[in-house]
Amino acid sequence: MVCFRFSRVPGSGLVLLCLVLGAVSSYALELNLTDSEKATCLYAKWQMNFTIRYETTSKNYTIVTISDFGNATYNGSICGDYQNGSKIAVQFGSGFSWIVNFTKEVSTYSIHSISFSYDTSDNTTFPDAKEKELFTVKDTVAFGIPLNDIFRCNSVSTLEKNDVVQHYWDVHVQAFVQNGTVSTKEFLCDKDKTLTTVVPTTVPSPTTTPTPKEKPEVGSYSVKNGNGTCLLATMGLQLNVTQDKVASVININPNITHFTGSCHSQTALLRLNSSNIKYLDFVFAVKNENRFYLKEVNISMYLVNGSVFSIANNNLTYWDAPLGSSYMCNKEQTVSVSGAFQINTFDLRVQPFNVVEGKYSTV
Repeated sequence: MVCFRFSRVPGSGLVLLCLVLGAVSSYALELNLTDSEKATCLYAKWQMNFTIRYETTSKNYTIVTISDFGNATYNGSICGDYQNGSKIAVQFGSGFSWIVNFTKEVSTYSIHSISFSYDTSDNTTFPDAKEKELFTVKDTVAFGIPLNDIFRCNSVSTLEKNDVVQHYWDVHVQAFVQNGTVSTKEFLCDKDKTLTTVVPTTVPSPTTTPTPKEKPEVGSYSVKNGNGTCLLATMGLQLNVTQDKVASVININPNITHFTGSCHSQTALLRLNSSNIKYLDFVFAVKNENRFYLKEVNISMYLVNGSVFSIANNNLTYWDAPLGSSYMCNKEQTVSVSGAFQINTFDLRVQPFNVVEGKYSTV
C-alpha cells in the first residue's frame, strides 16, 4: 500500500492531504510506503524540479522547466529486500517518470541510482520538438547510509546530464525502515555538514571582502518561439556569491554570454550561460490571470577556485507588473535568491509575456 501527501514547506501553516502541487512549486512531496502489515518500510520527503533542453524543427533550442507534479502516481514503488532492493517510482504529467533505486547491505543502504524519463511527443510540453520520442537519463549516485539512519540534505543538489538538469532540495529519505519506525537519527549530505546547527538570523560576514566592481554592462536578451519574439529582457547583471565565508562579485559580460529560453501561456524562461556560468535561469509566471512576476532563479557556475556553486529558489516575488506591459527600473535593485547569492540589476526592463512585433510594451 502507498500513502502519500503534499504539504507546504514548514512555516506556511497549511497542509494539503491530496495530490496537489501547484505551479508555484512551494510544496514538499512526501511518500510513506507500507508493507503488507501496514508498517512503514520506506519514507521520503523532498522537493525537485527539472529543466530540459530540446531542439525544435526550426533547428533552434528551447528550454522547458518541469515543476508541476499535481497528477503524480506511485505505481511500481516497492519496499524491497536484499535481492530486489527498494524503489521510489513517480509518474506525472504526460509521459514523465522519475525512479530512485536503493540497495541494501548488512549494515548500510545506498541510494544507488536516479533516472528521469520524458516524452517529447507531448506537443503541449515540447511544442515543435524535432525528435518525437522517449528519452531517459540515468545517474549512478551510490553512497552508503547507516541502515538505521534517515538521509537528510536540505541544500540544493544538482544532477546534470545530456540535456537535463535536475534540482533536489529539502530531501529526507530512509529506505528499509526498521520495525516500521522512521529514524530520528540523521545522516547528512556533505553540503549540510558545512552548515551550523543553529540557523543564523543574518548572513555571516565573509572573512574576505570582495573587491568593489564597477557597474556591469547592460545586455539585451530575447527568446523566440514559432510566432516570433516572446520574451524581452534588458539589464546589467552583477552576481554576489558567498561560499565558505569567501565573497565574490562577478559582472556578467553580455558580449560573451549566450541566451535561450522558452515561452508558455503561464510561464516563461530566460537562460543565460557562458564559459564560467553553466546556467542562470530566470523563470517568470502569471498570477491572477492579469499580472506577471519573477518566480524562480536557478544558477550553477564555476568559481575561481574551480568549485561549482549551485542555488535554486522557486518561491520569489520580484518584478511584478500587469500582463501586456513591461517592468522597468533604472535604479540598482537586488534580487535576494538566498543568503549566499544575490543578483544586483541595473537599467532593468523585462517583458516575458505578450510581446508584440518584438518590441516592449509601455511600462
